[in-house]
Amino acid sequence: MSKKAIFYIAFFAALVAGFYITFTSLIPDFGKRELPVLSYLEPFSFTNQEGRLITEKDLQGKVFVAEYFFTTCKGICPKMNRNMHEVYEKFKDNPDFRILSHTVDPATDDVARLKQYADSLHADAGHWWFVTGSKDSLYSMARRSYLLESRENDSIPIDEQFIHTQFFSLVDREGRIRKIYDGLKKDDLKALEKDIAALLKERPGKARFVNNIFGNNPN
Repeated sequence: MSKKAIFYIAFFAALVAGFYITFTSLIPDFGKRELPVLSYLEPFSFTNQEGRLITEKDLQGKVFVAEYFFTTCKGICPKMNRNMHEVYEKFKDNPDFRILSHTVDPATDDVARLKQYADSLHADAGHWWFVTGSKDSLYSMARRSYLLESRENDSIPIDEQFIHTQFFSLVDREGRIRKIYDGLKKDDLKALEKDIAALLKERPGKARFVNNIFGNNPN
């Protein structure tokens, strides 16, 4: 290869690198892959560990993580919530962040039991909500909004259903489900923390709340 050809290759490589550096400095998110939109949050009404009614209105403009657990679980739930507590500790001082932990066993997990469980984790009721409600509403949210379980299980009588999932769902300021994470895997937890930080920096677009109802699909 001639010296002239080498010069032109080097010149154009430097030119491309210069453009990239310029764009990344002027546009911080340039070159970063945005998290996809998987689903939208549907309206809901649950009660938290303080006996306070929690609805989708309380999460307008907030980034939050949703999970499902039950207080008598001796298997995956304790480890999940120890991991969730690490996430909580990292973002608990941000007023735009929340955690929503839904019980899968509302017959057992009443407000008093959720309060005791939350206190055992030193969870601030202002930022980490443990919620209960009707079983069908809780399970519908898991499947239709958070995508934490298959909708095919809706065909089973509600009294025979029992959700036991280790996955977390990340929701942005506009009520859009952006990604699902394995709550037992350290790599997923690191990714979750990174994505929470990124979503907290996102500027809200046109809000999808219309009469307190989100859109039904991401298209």
